[in-house]
Amino acid sequence: MTLCNKTISFITTCLVVCSGHLFAQNHSYPIVDTGVKTYYSDKDIITEPQKGEAFFGQDAQYIGHEPSYTNNHDGIITDNVTGLVWAKAMDEKMTYEEAFKTAKASTLGGYSDWRVPTIKELYSLIIFTGQLSRHKGNNELFIDTKYFKQPLGDTSKGEREIDAQTWSATKYTGTTMRNASTVFGVNFIDGRIKGYPIFNRRKNKDNKLYVRLVRGNTLYGVNNFVNNHDGTITDQATGLMWQQADDGIARNWEEALSYAENASIADHTDWRLPNAKELQSIVDYTRSPQTTNSPAIDPLFETSEINYPSGSGGHFPHFWTSTTHLDGRNPYSSAVYVAFGEGLGKMHDKVMDVHGAGCQRSDPKSGNPKLYPQYQGPQGDIRYVFNHVRLVRDMALGDNSHGN
Repeated sequence: MTLCNKTISFITTCLVVCSGHLFAQNHSYPIVDTGVKTYYSDKDIITEPQKGEAFFGQDAQYIGHEPSYTNNHDGIITDNVTGLVWAKAMDEKMTYEEAFKTAKASTLGGYSDWRVPTIKELYSLIIFTGQLSRHKGNNELFIDTKYFKQPLGDTSKGEREIDAQTWSATKYTGTTMRNASTVFGVNFIDGRIKGYPIFNRRKNKDNKLYVRLVRGNTLYGVNNFVNNHDGTITDQATGLMWQQADDGIARNWEEALSYAENASIADHTDWRLPNAKELQSIVDYTRSPQTTNSPAIDPLFETSEINYPSGSGGHFPHFWTSTTHLDGRNPYSSAVYVAFGEGLGKMHDKVMDVHGAGCQRSDPKSGNPKLYPQYQGPQGDIRYVFNHVRLVRDMALGDNSHGN
């Protein structure tokens, strides 16, 4: 059977094909697809590239578990892929502490087991068909608005439209900016994960963000890694196999795609560049350079070190994904990365961790290596352009992990 004449990705030990959707069974942490069906170069929309052509291997060429929801018509939305059950709407913005009190007190739909979602649970809702527009009111949101109510920032109160961030329950193990205690959240207006300080020093009060309550599948987001002792790591929770050690080479996006599609590791030749949600699935949010002197990933994995912009070593790289991030003057020119080291920015002429290890942002797909890194925006976000790669493949029928 062929779906949309594309490669069917993420073959699990048991699949049911129904109405064009792939539903995972036997995996506690199925990764929901990004929803991307369009093909991009480093500058424009293109026709579907073929094997061996430039930009082959990007997100749209691999179909994963496509998003599938059921509206229960009681203010509750069920995710048919993950088993998570979500509140359709969000109340007014609230502090991090208030978010937990709200979850504990909620009886939405007659249930009393609501919780604040972890960052991996919350990120399961993101889709990358969204686009951040430079024109007010023209944003395409990074969440399915047919099922979920997603407010914008209140411009009448001086907020930007993107000031509609959502708390997760996941605290950053380090600190950001000026030693600020920080919590990860997702911005479904601009399509990013960032660490948000709990306390706003400028306003001298606690920050307030939105919260979307969740219940069900408490195993979602919990990895189950197996070392195959052949240079690969299998996550039995997601059904994905990973390259254990990156090769230490920084590449632009086109080069990263080509490297992935031509790789041969442990007798497998079906490696690819992971999409944004797949790569984020292996972030370990209990680890960070500040607290464990390591990248934010399980120590079974090996990660190259790179120099800090100041020239000192001991920093960890950004890693490319196959997913285009539609933002900026040319919306086709950037792709998503996940930072397993600190999410750096330059503020007050000092480079510091402003987003947290485990943040998800985007970089230009191409550029002159002599001109980077650069810094952009009010928090001086670092832009590398030449990022690292950790390959992934799908555990197909008959594949067995043989490690301990």
